[in-house]
Parts: sequence; structure tokens; C-alpha cells
Amino acid sequence: MNEKLEKETSGISALVNLSNLPDLAPILLLKPKSGKGKTVMKALKQRKTVREISEKKLSLQTLSNLLWAACGVNRKKGPFGVPGRTSASASNSQEIDLYVAFEEGTYWYDAIGNRLLPVAAEDLRPLAIGQGQVSFGDKAPVRLIFVADIDKLANTSGYQEPGLQNPEVQKSYYFVDTGMMAANVYLFAASQGMVAWFHNCNKTILTEKLKLRTEQRVIFGQTVGYPVKK
Repeated sequence: MNEKLEKETSGISALVNLSNLPDLAPILLLKPKSGKGKTVMKALKQRKTVREISEKKLSLQTLSNLLWAACGVNRKKGPFGVPGRTSASASNSQEIDLYVAFEEGTYWYDAIGNRLLPVAAEDLRPLAIGQGQVSFGDKAPVRLIFVADIDKLANTSGYQEPGLQNPEVQKSYYFVDTGMMAANVYLFAASQGMVAWFHNCNKTILTEKLKLRTEQRVIFGQTVGYPVKK
């Protein structure tokens, strides 16, 4: 990383274990663009799970729009003074971290900085899918990995709800919050003529590969791309 980026990520490293990966550079995403795509009602009508996904790459603009749709910043000042996101979360804790697995490597989505920061210089897409399902969608260019950060719930800057300290309540929240992010991805995909598939993943090995902290939990994966032409 260069000096400027090191300075910018000094606070982030306390939340995400950023590896020293000189061969895997950060990806600066483009400003999300709106105005193209189907209406919400048409996207809802066409939303479905598709497991056959082509290897066609996503443009940087499409990738930027996809990640923004999942959990990007849509207002500078949301509840409790924290930047608001496109996806809701318990007490605006924003406890779900989004990792993005490509063939070239795996990154963490920094929504505030609108960029991808490298965490693993290897293709983790085969692990971001449930065992026995690896052959489905294996050529898709992108697999998302949803990771819950319990510390963000327990120490939220939002409403100090007592349940946020209870492990079972925490679990219910981060599962629901993950589902809302995944639903955003489904709708975005449908609106753009793309397809998506929400699924399980190899939680144990991904935890190791992503160098997660003890407070973090791998939850699910989601494959995104273009449909196979028939």
C-alpha cells in the first residue's frame, strides 16, 4: 500500500485484518449511477434464483453499482449521525461486512470509502459456496461473502437496546440483516438483466482464509453474474 492509503486505512485495520498484499492493489470503485434498469415492480416480478451463471466479467461501473445496492452509502448522515446505507441494520449497527471474491483475489468492501481493499491474494470463490455445490455457478465472476461482526452490534453507536448484548438476539439480527442485503442484490441483478443465487458457504475455511477476528462470523455467500446464453 502507498503512504496515503496506509494513512486512510489505519482505523479500518482495527475492524478488518488487512493483509500486506503488494501484488493485490486496492480497487477504487466508481460513483454509483442510477437511472438505468427496470423499475422496482418489474425487478420484483423477475427476481429469481439462477444457479447457471456465465463467466462474463462485470464492468467496474456495474460492480460499483452492485456493491452500492448491497450496502453502499446512500446518505451522508443517517440514524444516530452515522452515514446511512442502502440496507437496514439493527440500531444502524451496520454489522454485516461484505467480502468480494474474484478469480484474482478477495477483497473487503469499504462502503464509506467506496473501494475494495485486498484481504487474500487467492481465488476463494470455491469456498464461498456450500460443499457439494461447487460445480454450480463455478464460472461466475463474483461471489459475495457476508460476514457478521458481533462487536459492531454490542458496541453500536445507535440505540442501546439490551438485546444487542444477548447472543441469541444478536444472531437473529445478523441473519435478518444479511437477508436484507442479499435481497438488495437480487433486485439489483433482476433490474440489470443479471442473475443471483444466495447460498451456504464453507464457513470454517473462509474464517481462516479471511483472517477474521473472533468476533466475526461467516454467514452466507451469494453468486452474481450474467445468465448463461442458451
